[in-house]
Amino acid sequence: MLELELLPDLPAATEIGVFDSGVGGLSVLRELHALLPDVGLHYVADAAYAPYGQRSPDEIRQRSEQIAEHLIEAGAKLIVVACNTATAHAIEALRARWPRVPFVGTEPGIKPAVSATRNGRIGVLATAATAASSRYQALVARHGQGAEVFTQACPGVVDLIEAGQLDAAELRALVARYTAPLREAQVDTVLLGCTHYPFIEALWHEALGPEIQLLRIETAVARRAAGLWRHEHPQDHTHTLPQAPLLVETSGNAEALGQWMARVLGWGQVEVRHWAP
Repeated sequence: MLELELLPDLPAATEIGVFDSGVGGLSVLRELHALLPDVGLHYVADAAYAPYGQRSPDEIRQRSEQIAEHLIEAGAKLIVVACNTATAHAIEALRARWPRVPFVGTEPGIKPAVSATRNGRIGVLATAATAASSRYQALVARHGQGAEVFTQACPGVVDLIEAGQLDAAELRALVARYTAPLREAQVDTVLLGCTHYPFIEALWHEALGPEIQLLRIETAVARRAAGLWRHEHPQDHTHTLPQAPLLVETSGNAEALGQWMARVLGWGQVEVRHWAP
């Protein structure tokens, strides 16, 4: 279990901002904190608008810009867009508006999947918005050559994960429904194309079967962000604190998110604050 601490003067100590539509980006945050324990992290869960997969591209861009502005005002020098859907629809707009702030996006690893597949048949589990985005289609066109890519949208899955119903019969039924076409397509490699999905990795494994390998993205995203941070701020690793502060905010129910984090991640000691844009 990671030991995390919240300090009262945190907004001034924010160094890296991370955001997602809800709890999914916590999978990236967990990896990032392990890699950079001496760096102040500020996480925003936009639960009031979750899931982004059911929002229009314009809504996703507008919300992403509001959150990025909030993180930058709090001191963030680098921002991780820990959401596949927000990356697909908003990251170019964010980079254009704040050209001096590095933005690290989250995208399905089509290229690693092509390298990993044995039979040239790859499945991608994603939100409907990610699957329909031009950025995702370009990613498949650029890196999917030499393989067949079968994309499966998974409406409803994020909602149940957000609600903490990680072993509910309804969720198991959805997982079975969405993995069936991939099994029928005889894929041997499946990408979890949403940062929420690793929280139910066991269900995906169970539904797909042991012969299909699952690829996750949160570790690669965290490593990319950590490497960029170390390159840009090599002098910043002089903290005397045993660990840097962490701020978690949500546009939804702060108490509910705190309970979710305690139950799923074991982060019961982390305070969650409400944020109203």
